[in-house]
Amino acid sequence: MVRTPLTAWERERGERFGALLRRARGGRSMADVAAAAGVSAETLRKIETGRAPTPAFFTVAALAAALEVSLDELAAACAEDTEWQERASA
Repeated sequence: MVRTPLTAWERERGERFGALLRRARGGRSMADVAAAAGVSAETLRKIETGRAPTPAFFTVAALAAALEVSLDELAAACAEDTEWQERASA
C-alpha cells in the first residue's frame, strides 16, 4: 500500500501540533510523557518534530490525557487555516 504524499498544509499542521505538544510538555521529560501516554519516546519525538504529522487518534487522545490538554484545544490549534492555505497555494 502506497501512502499518499502529504500536502504542504498537512506538514505545517503537523509541525504546529508538535510545537503545541512541546509547549504542553513544559519541563517534563519526553520519556515521562511518553510513558504516561503509553507510547514510545521515539513516537513522541517524531510527532513533536513533525516527522509523524498524522498520528493516530488514540495516540493523540493518550497524549492529550497525559498532558492534561483537551482534545478540543488540540483540534482548535490544528484547525484548518484558510488564510495559510491561500498563501501557500499562491
